[in-house]
Amino acid sequence: MNIKIDRMNLDDLKSIKDILSLEFDDFWNYNILKDELESKNSKYIVVKDIESNDEIVGFAGIKIFIDEADIMNIVVKKGYRNKGIGSLLLENLLLLCNKSNLKSLSLEVNEKNIPAINLYKKFGFKNISIRKNYYKDENGIIMKKVLV
Repeated sequence: MNIKIDRMNLDDLKSIKDILSLEFDDFWNYNILKDELESKNSKYIVVKDIESNDEIVGFAGIKIFIDEADIMNIVVKKGYRNKGIGSLLLENLLLLCNKSNLKSLSLEVNEKNIPAINLYKKFGFKNISIRKNYYKDENGIIMKKVLV
């Protein structure tokens, strides 16, 4: 697969608007993602498949709070999962954090999302706390990586 990574913009979001909940995930809707892209504290990246006419196959974003950031989401198109795109997105989010001289990167993940948890652990994230019943009947795990 021949891919490229760019800063995500509103045109990118508009291009996936109609397939957002079907082909990616329904965690966030178009309006929430639009607000994120327009926020001065957010930075989003997108992965495009060059061989498929720059089809968007994944995106991810962080929100910066002074000298720390939270991962807001890492999403890969369903047909492209388990091909290393999630790792590529996380690696590039970490590069963004380093360029911004951030001290740490945190996230929250559903305790049942074992592939995501394993990805974060592979990149050195550590469990720091639990949010009981954050996802209705399932807990959220708070993970953090110190960058400095």
